[in-house]
Amino acid sequence: MLVWLKICSRCFLRSRVLQRGFQSVTTVRHRWAEPQVNSAAVYRWCSTVQGEVRVRFAPSPTGFLHLGGLRTALYNYIFAKKYGGAFILRLEDTDQSRLVPGAAESIEDMLEWAGIPPDESPRRGGPCGPYLQSQRLDLYNQTARKLVESGHGYYCFCSPQRLELLKKEALRAGQTPRYDNRCRHLRADQVQEKLAQGVPHVVRFRLEAGVEPFQDLIFGWNRHEVAQVEGDPVVIKADGFPTYHLANIVDDHYMKISHVLRGSEWLISTSKHLLMYRALGWTPPTFGHLPLLMNSDGSKLSKRQGDIFIENFCREGVLPEALLDITTNCGSGFTSNRIGRRLEELISEFNPSKITTHSALLDLEKLPEFNRIHLQQRIEDEQKCCVLIKDLQQQIQQVYAAEIQDKEVLEGNYIRRVLHLRKGHITSLKELVSPTYSYLWVRPSLSIQQVAALTKEASHIASLVLRLIEEQGEELSLDQLTKDLKSLPKQTKATKYREVMKLLRLVLSGLQQGPSIAEMMVSLGPAEIRHRFQKLLLPPDSC
Repeated sequence: MLVWLKICSRCFLRSRVLQRGFQSVTTVRHRWAEPQVNSAAVYRWCSTVQGEVRVRFAPSPTGFLHLGGLRTALYNYIFAKKYGGAFILRLEDTDQSRLVPGAAESIEDMLEWAGIPPDESPRRGGPCGPYLQSQRLDLYNQTARKLVESGHGYYCFCSPQRLELLKKEALRAGQTPRYDNRCRHLRADQVQEKLAQGVPHVVRFRLEAGVEPFQDLIFGWNRHEVAQVEGDPVVIKADGFPTYHLANIVDDHYMKISHVLRGSEWLISTSKHLLMYRALGWTPPTFGHLPLLMNSDGSKLSKRQGDIFIENFCREGVLPEALLDITTNCGSGFTSNRIGRRLEELISEFNPSKITTHSALLDLEKLPEFNRIHLQQRIEDEQKCCVLIKDLQQQIQQVYAAEIQDKEVLEGNYIRRVLHLRKGHITSLKELVSPTYSYLWVRPSLSIQQVAALTKEASHIASLVLRLIEEQGEELSLDQLTKDLKSLPKQTKATKYREVMKLLRLVLSGLQQGPSIAEMMVSLGPAEIRHRFQKLLLPPDSC
C-alpha cells in the first residue's frame, strides 16, 4: 500500500535524526538506494514523501498467545495504522517437534478478539503468501544454496555427538559454548564426497568480522561483533527446515517488510542478520527493538504463569480494549498515559520517538480498574451495549436457567436498565451473574423467622412500600425513591430506620449487602417490586 506520510506534523523524523541519526519511518523505501542521514536531510525530508509501510508479527505456534506477544503485535498494528500501512501475521512453524495443536488457529483468533486483526495472514491470505513458514521451504533452501554458492555458507557434517562434546568441554573450561567452525575448512572434494555418501548435514552461515553499526529506532546505534563470540550459525537444519535466523530475513525480504518491530531480546542477533542481508545483496528493513514487558516487581514475564495467556483473559471476561490499554499504559510511545484509551486513541496518540529503552512494568492487579472503565464505555455506547445485552442474556440462561420464574428478566430493556445502573460499579459482565446479583434474575426465598427477627410491622411496611410505588408510577426515579425511602420509617410505630432498610433489602434481594435499595427497586421495576412485597401481606403460613 502506497501512502503519503507527513513528517513535520508527527515530529518523528526530526527528533530521531537529530538525536540519534535514526532511519525514519518516513524514509523512502527503495531497494536499490541506502538512505542518507544528515542534518541537511532533516529539512529536506520535512515535507510530504511517498513511502510504503509493512510490518509483521511473527510468533511461533509452539504455544498460545500471551501478553508479551500481544503487546508486540499491538505495537506493530498501531505502527501500521498510524502510517497507513499493512499489518502481517506470519507463523514461524519451522520447529515441528515443538508445535502445539491448535496454537496457530488460536493466535489468529486472539488477535481478532483483541480488535487488531492482520491485513494478511494464513487465514486471510495475501499477495506475499503463504504465511506459514513450513509452506515456504523451497524458498529457504534456494536461499541457502545461494549462500553456499557465493561462499557465504557451507555444509557442516559434524555429528550431534561431536557438538555435544564441544559444549561440555567449553562448560568445563568455564567458557560459553560455541561451534569451532571445523567444517568451514573442508575442501570442495571432501564436501562432495560426504554429500555423495549421504552423510547427514546442516548448512551454516559464515560469520565475518567487520560488522557495520546499525540504527535502531529505539536503542540507537548498535554493533555486535558476533564472529568474535559465536560460532557459525546453522541456517538449514538436518531435517531441511530453516532456523529462525535464515527464515526471518528471507520472509521479511520477500514479504517486503519495511520495519521490524520486535522484542529487545533479538537486538543482539540483528548484526548477524545484517551480515546475511549483506551476503545476499538485499537491503534490510528498519529495525526497532521494543523494551521487554516485565512483572511489576521487575521479574521476567513467564509463560509458566498460566494467567498471562490471552485465552484466559478472554474466558475471565476481560475486555480486549482493557487489555490493550493496560499493556500500553505501563510502557511508552504515546503522548499521554491516561486510563481508558480506546484503540483509535492509541493510534492517534502513538509517537515512536517517545518509546524508551526502559522495560515496561505490568501490574495486573490494576486490570480490574481498567476493565471497569472500558466496560462503562461499552455500556454508554448503544451499539456495543446491545452486544453486552446478548452476552449477558446467554450467561444468565447458563447460570440460572432452571431458577428463573419470570422470563421478563431476559428482555433487552430490563438488562439494559441493569447495565446502566451498575456501570462504573462492576469490573466485568460476569459479576452480574454472581450470587451477589442473583436477585436480579431469581426471586429470593424468605423465611418467617428472618422477617420476624427484624420487625413485627412487616405487613404494614409492605403496604407503605406498595403505596409508594403506586405514587411513583411505572417510571421509577432513583433520586425520588432515595428521598421518599428516607421518610418511610417515620410512618412506622416501633421499627427503626435501620431495621426498615434491612427488611426492604431482605425482601428485594435476600441479601444483607449490595447496591442501594433505591437502585435495586429501579432495576427490578414496579411489577416485580409488587410481587415481592405482596408476599408480606399474606398470612404468615403463606410466605
